[in-house]
Amino acid sequence: MRIALGQLLSTYDPGENLREVADLARRAGEDGADLLVLPEATMFAFGRSLQGVAEPMDGPWASAVSELAQQHSLAIVAGMFTPGDGDRVRNTVLIALPDGTVRGYHKIHLYDAFGFLESDTVDPGEEPVTFTVGETTVGVATCYDIRFPRLFTRLAHDGATVTVVCASWGDGPGKAEQWELLARARALDTTSWVVAVGQANPLAAGEENPEKAPRGVGHSIVAAPDGSVVTSLGDAPDYAVVDLDMGLVERTRNSIPVLKNARELG
Repeated sequence: MRIALGQLLSTYDPGENLREVADLARRAGEDGADLLVLPEATMFAFGRSLQGVAEPMDGPWASAVSELAQQHSLAIVAGMFTPGDGDRVRNTVLIALPDGTVRGYHKIHLYDAFGFLESDTVDPGEEPVTFTVGETTVGVATCYDIRFPRLFTRLAHDGATVTVVCASWGDGPGKAEQWELLARARALDTTSWVVAVGQANPLAAGEENPEKAPRGVGHSIVAAPDGSVVTSLGDAPDYAVVDLDMGLVERTRNSIPVLKNARELG
C-alpha cells in the first residue's frame, strides 16, 4: 500500500487551502499513491473562531476534495469542520474515496488540556470509523486521540491494519518527542501501521504569527507494527511517499499477538 503524507500549513482561507490540497493530490496521484493523508484543520487553521466556517459533508469544500479523489484515483483524508449543535462545530476528518464516496470521522477525544478547552466550542464524536482502500482496512484518529490507546485497539479489532492520525499537534517543550513516542506506542499497542500527519510549524516556513495562534509541530511520522520509524519529516511544510509492507502486520501479530493475548480486567 502506497501512502502520501502532505505536511502542509493551513491558512484562514479555505479556498487557498483547497488549492494546496489540489496540488498535493496531483503529486500523490502522479506518484501512484493509494491514499493521501493531510493534517487536522486542513480546511481552516486554528486560531480564529470556527463559527461560520463549518460546512456539511456535501458542502462545497468537501465536494471539491471528493472530486480531487476521483480525478486522481486515490483516497484523501483531510481535517475540516462540520456543523454541530447550535453554534458548536465538529472537528471532522473528511474521508473522500476515489469512487465518490464521502464519509466523516468526528474527533472523539476533545483537547481539554494545557489550559485549553476544545469542548467549549466543539461537539465530540461518538463512533470509531474505519474505511477500506483496496483490500486494506484503515482506521481514523485525530490529534489528541493518539493519547488514548483504547481507540486504537478498538480500530484494530474492527479490522484496521493501518490507522491514520490527522493532527495539528501543538508546539512546545518536549511536544515533538511526545508525538513520536505516542505514534510508535500506538503502533506497538495494535501491531498495525500508524501514519500520523501534522500541521507544519509556521516558524519553520518563515511565517509570522501575529495572532499568536497555536503552532503545529510538524514531524509527521510513519511507525511500523513493530514500533520502528519508517519515515519522519521535519517541522517545515513537506511531502513524502511511503510504501507500507502489509505483510509485516501479519508477521508481527504472529510473533507477538498482543491483540489476542489482551484480557479484560475487572
